[in-house]
Amino acid sequence: MAERNSSPTPTRFVQQHADTPCELSVIIVNWNARDLLRDCLNSLVPAAEQFPLEVIVVDNASGDGSAEMVRAEFPDAVLIANDDNRGFAAANNQGMQIARGRYWLLLNPDTIVLDDCLARSIACADAHANVAVMGCQVLENEVDIQQTCFRFATPWYVFLRMVGISSLFRRSPWLNAEELAGWQRDTERDVEVVSGMFMLVRPAAAQQVGLMDEDYFVYGEEMDWCYRFHRAGWRCLFAPVGRIIHREGGGQSTRLVNVRMFVQQQKSLLIYHRKNLGPLAFAAARVFLILGGVLRWLGWTGRRLAGGGERAANRAACNAAVLRFLLTRAGAETTSRSTAVPRPATEA
Repeated sequence: MAERNSSPTPTRFVQQHADTPCELSVIIVNWNARDLLRDCLNSLVPAAEQFPLEVIVVDNASGDGSAEMVRAEFPDAVLIANDDNRGFAAANNQGMQIARGRYWLLLNPDTIVLDDCLARSIACADAHANVAVMGCQVLENEVDIQQTCFRFATPWYVFLRMVGISSLFRRSPWLNAEELAGWQRDTERDVEVVSGMFMLVRPAAAQQVGLMDEDYFVYGEEMDWCYRFHRAGWRCLFAPVGRIIHREGGGQSTRLVNVRMFVQQQKSLLIYHRKNLGPLAFAAARVFLILGGVLRWLGWTGRRLAGGGERAANRAACNAAVLRFLLTRAGAETTSRSTAVPRPATEA
């Protein structure tokens, strides 16, 4: 249930059921990112001084005091505190089902909104009435642009990635087409998939195709959603009219990877293939994932035995876990559980 704080703290964001019309509903799904979430919410305050802005935080049973921080420091934000981790898609749907804004913005808690990004993005969306979802320019730091947005997954792209071809030819628009190689993310263009850390959504489009598919716990949900938007005749647009910083977006190659989340990535990829591309595509993608998993496990195990340290051991463990999943549980766990995707509570 959504919490609405009655604290006398001065209001920065529009509150639920207020008489003021709401231009934008910002929906932030959080899990154990309290300090990052605080900075993200603070970065929204300047926009709230420009136009009526509603903020909805959906906390997935964090154990770091995130929900308590929102209650104490941002009493004018709407807080949905889940008793368990419902996943990224389901939690975003909770927020969208109560959102009142003319537009919705799905925003990661590890982002900082810069300058007048939100006002510019809304103006751009207003100028493109057939756009369902729009992404902005995302920075890894104050200077470097993150390579966001990508093409829909296919078995061919899975093969190129899993055998290392797309990594070897990272700048090739043919061998790394999935990541839109050669495009610097500094020009406006239609894309197939808008990355999920910043998705400005037109509620009328969501009303037509439904909300996010909750079969995806995390990863893949934005690709599935954009696929449904495209099939319904809507556009997905990248427009560098505004900028955000994605604080956890850079330097991924040097970090340790959560084994469970690594397996979840491959699971979501197979769910997408089975749901949208059919059983043959699912089977091909599974074979290519197994092939790539074997090659990567052998490579990282060799590095670990050669003294590669904690990172090599972590990557070897991740690929071993993926192989166990692909060889034993992939068929059952990628079968659709839901009969229909959720829909907004009311038509926008």
